[in-house]
Amino acid sequence: MDHSRNGWHRVDRSRVRAWNTGKTGVAAVDSLLSRGGMESMMGTVSLILVALSPGGVMEASGMLNAIALKILTYARSTGSTVLATFFTCIFCNLATGDQYLSIVIPGRIYKDIYREKGLHPKNLSRCLEDFGTLTSPLVPWNTCGAFMTSALGIHPFAYLPYAFLNLINPLVSIFYGYTGFTMEKLEPQITDGAAEDGKTA
Repeated sequence: MDHSRNGWHRVDRSRVRAWNTGKTGVAAVDSLLSRGGMESMMGTVSLILVALSPGGVMEASGMLNAIALKILTYARSTGSTVLATFFTCIFCNLATGDQYLSIVIPGRIYKDIYREKGLHPKNLSRCLEDFGTLTSPLVPWNTCGAFMTSALGIHPFAYLPYAFLNLINPLVSIFYGYTGFTMEKLEPQITDGAAEDGKTA
């Protein structure tokens, strides 16, 4: 019984701290098993937890919605709506410090707006990916930027000039918004239904 407890204790300790002995005979495996386990990742994990807290407060209190609604006063066309989505995602990445919030919050804000303009939800999904996901690794205090720093060992600004996908894709989406290229429209009955639901609410 004591031997069993001791064995589980060793397994649990290895999971948290990893093995400090590299004696498997395979250099790659030894390096993988002696990196520090969960303890070595707590710096990044703690930053994620800290970033989620104020982000949730800003969403629940309506601060982010108030800012987004102010931006929407200038979003009259499809192109300007896409551009407003871009600025909202960028702001969420900078203010909340978390990639997920830069996707979820703008998604909730612009879901009905895209429908009212007769745009298919897949357009919003693509914009959130291009504006929220791809720009998050470029923000040093964002959780993605922090992960890149810990994984690659370099500051996000060091690889920013070479992050062609992250820099070009948002510009392409904005171009699509203003030209209407690939911006799929909703069927009329779906658009009318969304408008009626808005009036009823």
